[in-house]
Amino acid sequence: MKSFTPIPTSYNPFELLRVYTFYRTLLGIVLLIMFEGQLTPNVLGMSNPTLFFYAAVGYTVFNISTLLLLWRVRFSPSQKLLFSLFLIEIAAVVALMHSSGGASSALGYLLLVAAAAGGMLLRGQIAFFLAALASITVISETVYRALTDTLPTNSNAFFSAGILGALIFISAIIFQYLTKKIVTSNQEALSQAHHAAHLQKMAQQIVERMRTGIMVLDRENKITMFNNAASKLLGLGNNNSPQLAGSPELQEKVEHWQRTHKNPSPILRADSDSNDEVKVNFAKLDQDENAHTLIFLEDNRAITQQAQQLKLASLGRLTASIAHEIRNPLAAISHASQLLSEDSSLPPSDKRLVEIIGSHTKRVNQIIENILQLSRRRISNPQTIRLDEWLPKFISDYSATKSPKDKPWIDCIAADPIQAKFDLGQLQQVLTNLCDNGLRYSHPPENCPHLVLEAGIDSNSQQPFIKIIDFGDGISKENLAHLFEPFFTTENTGSGLGLYICKELCESNQALISYEHTHEGLSCFHIHLAHPDKTL
Repeated sequence: MKSFTPIPTSYNPFELLRVYTFYRTLLGIVLLIMFEGQLTPNVLGMSNPTLFFYAAVGYTVFNISTLLLLWRVRFSPSQKLLFSLFLIEIAAVVALMHSSGGASSALGYLLLVAAAAGGMLLRGQIAFFLAALASITVISETVYRALTDTLPTNSNAFFSAGILGALIFISAIIFQYLTKKIVTSNQEALSQAHHAAHLQKMAQQIVERMRTGIMVLDRENKITMFNNAASKLLGLGNNNSPQLAGSPELQEKVEHWQRTHKNPSPILRADSDSNDEVKVNFAKLDQDENAHTLIFLEDNRAITQQAQQLKLASLGRLTASIAHEIRNPLAAISHASQLLSEDSSLPPSDKRLVEIIGSHTKRVNQIIENILQLSRRRISNPQTIRLDEWLPKFISDYSATKSPKDKPWIDCIAADPIQAKFDLGQLQQVLTNLCDNGLRYSHPPENCPHLVLEAGIDSNSQQPFIKIIDFGDGISKENLAHLFEPFFTTENTGSGLGLYICKELCESNQALISYEHTHEGLSCFHIHLAHPDKTL
């Protein structure tokens, strides 16, 4: 995810003081250059060149020292310190003004800048007090010149001093008002920026913690953003700059959607060597044809698990009515066939028909029992188990249920510690069903029922698995497509619900079951269990 928008800093008088000190330093240097270069001999220092020179040098040296201090030591100046700096500046400017002809010279207007800066940096009445001192100093300088007979005849110095004093007050008032408005606006902007940053951080946390993966592609189909869920679903790991070309199937779906604006097959395999299925949907971030593409990624196993719960709820209501409507007449048929079988005068041919009725009655009753068992199944409660420890115990318990005559020979291969998540009761039900099927069709050379249960971790997907290997003839290719369909069976006595129930139980635990052949050509049911850290 991208970083947050920077929050603007609050009003900082230190920065303004440093800028103002730059201005004062530059002003002092310029005045010295103009005075020494005799660029304006009738203005600068015309009344007292010596005083002007020493005032300009002192003013410049003081400003350079202040600038160096502010440059090397960052501090927030107090109001007393600021007031002292402005007093020194007013004294220097008045000295420069006095040596250049008094209030009638243009140098007096430099006090307007000092009054404006004071209005910005000083608080409340201190700024007005500074403006009053500057005005009094200007008027006092004019009075002094009049008392010492240095004021020219018919001079408008008193009028200029009065106008300058009024402008000093006006500058202080205006800039203090503007400063208050700026500070208020800055505080409001800062508050809004903090609120926006809070909302952005909260939105980022929500997106990061969503179980739906989100990925954004730019106009060149480069990945600009993705959340943790997208990283896990697509197996990006710690790659901070993944490329769309790293997932050719996803890239093909994106290009197809951009051309047609129609979703192709929404199911995507995150990895060719993995059984994780991801549901993909696309959208544009705005109405522009070249806008960024938004990709939504969802774990199809979780969706399937939710669909299974809805399916089971509907199936429960349906099977309740089936049991009520079928079991009563079925019981009557079974009872009638038993009564007929007890009739000693019944011909052998009719007895055979009665046996057929009885066997098929039991088959229908078993189908109802299986359906009821499926519909009444409780919600899965996956828990972490050690397959290498649990499987031998299961084999021991399973073998104990068989008679000594039919006791099977079951090998267990599970060398390394293997952790998985599955509902223990449902896993036992699945393996019991698969072992029953395997023993029923197994034909080992020793004529002893033989199975192999193998548990391990897939080297590509890092997912645990269980293999149930038997020594039977296997399943034909024409029957393979219908293997896990309900009521599909190749036996006259089977209900066709065993493998379907196994599939439903696996999907309820975010596992997948498939049929394959081993490298030796043996028949094998392969259960791909969900990664223990990825299950919901």
